Amino acid sequence: MKRLLILILLGFVSSTLLAQGDNFIKDYLERLENSREYLLLVAEIMPEDKYSFKATSEEKTFAENLMHIGYAMDWHSQSLLGGREPRDWKTDTTFIVANKSKAEMITVIDKTFDEVIKFIADFETVHFDDRLDYFGLDRTKRQIFFLLADHITHHRGQMLVYLRLNGLVPPKYVKFQ
Repeated sequence: MKRLLILILLGFVSSTLLAQGDNFIKDYLERLENSREYLLLVAEIMPEDKYSFKATSEEKTFAENLMHIGYAMDWHSQSLLGGREPRDWKTDTTFIVANKSKAEMITVIDKTFDEVIKFIADFETVHFDDRLDYFGLDRTKRQIFFLLADHITHHRGQMLVYLRLNGLVPPKYVKFQ
């Protein structure tokens, strides 16, 4: 009887933890979809002839920030969380700005969101506590989810400033980004 009670309790705890993980993924996907919508609005507002704008010589251009977001989304999800070999920034042309139009860059970013969203929707939450090296820091895969979202927000914030510096009004910040 005692073993049965322990098994029932363990089953309950396990199913509760899995449900929490599933709820986290559901909430995260909603946030990521909203982030995509907002980033694409920001990308659309900047005129193509201003995609090479940067606030200072040390900064990335508007276009470089946009493509850097895509590269980092791909790297955080597919490589860090998924174990795929990272793209070689020096040879892979997917996220390089050169010779890409505004429309092509927006298409790349939209497609990258699709891939990341699919990856995260299929992510097995039992791996949240798996640990990995993040630039010399010991991090859980759950923490990588937060880092991925923060990174998008960080560079999108720079892009919002670039809009303002060019006399453009950013889209209103709505929903849960």
